[in-house]
Amino acid sequence: MLKISEHLSADERQRVLRRSDLQGWWLVLSTWAAILGFLASAAAFPHPLIILMVWLLLPGRQLGLSVLMHEAGHNTLFASHGLNQWVGQWLCALPTLNDLNGYATGHLDHHRLAGTAADPDLPNYRAYPVNRQSFGRKVIRDLTGQTGAKLIAALVHGGLSHFGGSSRPGSALLLKQLAVQGALAAVLMLSGAGWVWWLWFGTLMTSYMLVVRLRQVAEHAAVPDALDPDPRFNTRTVVAPHWQRWLMAPHYVNYHLEHHLMPGVPCYRLPAFRALLESKGLLAEVPAFSSYQQVLLHAVRWT
Repeated sequence: MLKISEHLSADERQRVLRRSDLQGWWLVLSTWAAILGFLASAAAFPHPLIILMVWLLLPGRQLGLSVLMHEAGHNTLFASHGLNQWVGQWLCALPTLNDLNGYATGHLDHHRLAGTAADPDLPNYRAYPVNRQSFGRKVIRDLTGQTGAKLIAALVHGGLSHFGGSSRPGSALLLKQLAVQGALAAVLMLSGAGWVWWLWFGTLMTSYMLVVRLRQVAEHAAVPDALDPDPRFNTRTVVAPHWQRWLMAPHYVNYHLEHHLMPGVPCYRLPAFRALLESKGLLAEVPAFSSYQQVLLHAVRWT
């Protein structure tokens, strides 16, 4: 198994581990600006084509909030622990029906157990590669809201989070999630566009679920060896074009192999970390994936 400390100097590690409150705030505020911009576009021009555009583009920003929750769970979004806890929960986790504390607990188990049969996330991708009929059924369940309905039922009963990890059971979490959704609806109503909350929530229950699934497939499905403890072989990075990253892999979440090698690296330093690994020849044996189409062609048996 690769040990980063044997290949990177202390100075090199420190450079990629450095956290920034300014960078963290930029990611959070720019994500919310894009979300509100999409909803404002639908409110101003409630044409079916505009609504369809928002339904297609908004999930990437909703996933962006979940990714930032993930960063806060690792205490890497901000340099300040307090900001990671508060912003990660109230501005990132709760709006997307997640819970920072419950997520972080389960997700750390995923990091500790990845590459073993005890990995709690293994059921999400164990069956891959799957045939096209099976994958098609999953897509239909996502886009018709069936996956979203299961999420709501699970959250009500304190079940698993859709982004990995586990949510904290009990009514307090559910009340917080309802309060945040109510606050967003109230803001939209006061702006004269209350109906677009349904677009936000409907997207969260449908197209967003598909984007989350594609992320899971890209990260760990049909990897060289899901039971190899070396992240280079149980985890995948997709060096996709910018437009694909914007649609379905915001905030450098596509650099998942690098994240597993060194979880303390903030997402905004993962490209630099990858470049450092490549310069030392540490990724020479890793299969290269340059698009999400390539991942799907690999993880789904189409014929």
